[in-house]
Amino acid sequence: MTNKRAYMDHNATTPLRQEARTAVVEALGVLGNPSSVHAEGRTARALIEGARRDVAALIGAKPSEVVFTSGGTEAAAMAVHAAKAALGVKRLLVSAVEHDAVLSAAEASGLPVSLVPVDGEGRADLAALKAALAADDAPALVALMLANNETGVLQPVAEAAAIMHEAGAFLLCDAVQAAGKIPVDFAALRADMLILGGHKLGAPMGVGALTVREGMAFAARSVGGGQEMRRRAGSENVIGIAGFGAAARAAHGGLQDFARLAALRDRIEARIADVAPDAVFFGAGAERLPNTSYLSAPGLDAETLLMALDLDGIAVSAGAACSSGKIGRPRILDAMGVPETLSRGAIRVSLGWTSVAADVDRFVESWSRARNRARTKADKANTSIPAGAASEAPLAAVES
Repeated sequence: MTNKRAYMDHNATTPLRQEARTAVVEALGVLGNPSSVHAEGRTARALIEGARRDVAALIGAKPSEVVFTSGGTEAAAMAVHAAKAALGVKRLLVSAVEHDAVLSAAEASGLPVSLVPVDGEGRADLAALKAALAADDAPALVALMLANNETGVLQPVAEAAAIMHEAGAFLLCDAVQAAGKIPVDFAALRADMLILGGHKLGAPMGVGALTVREGMAFAARSVGGGQEMRRRAGSENVIGIAGFGAAARAAHGGLQDFARLAALRDRIEARIADVAPDAVFFGAGAERLPNTSYLSAPGLDAETLLMALDLDGIAVSAGAACSSGKIGRPRILDAMGVPETLSRGAIRVSLGWTSVAADVDRFVESWSRARNRARTKADKANTSIPAGAASEAPLAAVES
């Protein structure tokens, strides 16, 4: 077996694109604070504004609507703060499958938070959303992501926006996983604010953006300077922003090529279904990102499975990558009504711009071996259990 690892966790972070690497190296040689008016300052400012145009082009927004941040988590906190402080929002409606960053920002706001349920595929229940908005006339902010980070399922954001705006509510859309993977149109989505994260599309870590609809009232969460159109104080991360702009430009130009990953994802699922007819692919009945498969089979344990795959040189995850390495019961699958017997073995495979067919074959072979070991272990345990004892077999451990 080749010693080269198969990296299949692009939804956690994707490798730095060469275009972004080049932009970062060039930006390292730029001297000047972008808020300064001298030539050096203007050079730094030009890098930021060029990147702003590239990021705006990726999502069909105006450059003046893009506010650079340290990442998606900060952007979520900024959005919720602005909704409360500038828009007069008195309550928050958050889909049950939102990223923890959005849910945590909502819970930290001190405002009442209600979860909007989802169906078995993980799509927001628009009838429930409409009813929740109608039940209280207090101004609301609704958080609905464009693509789920674990299942890849796409949400009906534009349809939800029509319901929200008719009710006088505001829409926050987390597009961190969608941008660079599928076409995103900020205007067509009718979102009031939209979240982006640079390292999900090939930029350096530590840079992102909050897109704010033109003309909408906004209150800065960090104050002290007039940077970012007075929406985020503090000297800008010129180097990271330059890389973000280059990555956004490359990702925008490569959208058609990214779509090819659907064939690789489908190959994973077809081959897994052949060797494990009881395997389940969560959200497969809905429209999904082309690169994401969230799968499980009865009798598997995610932590054990991840260790086995890692030893085989394959990097995948058990879902969101923002929980300090902890593996627990998947909140997203709970919201979808998935039984614990399946959710405890769920892992996410996410492909990216560096993925090749050999990665897929290697993953399927390794996953199949791990499943066979688990089944053999369970069979042995079942035959040793005395009559009347508990029938559930212990999960397999990693075998050397």
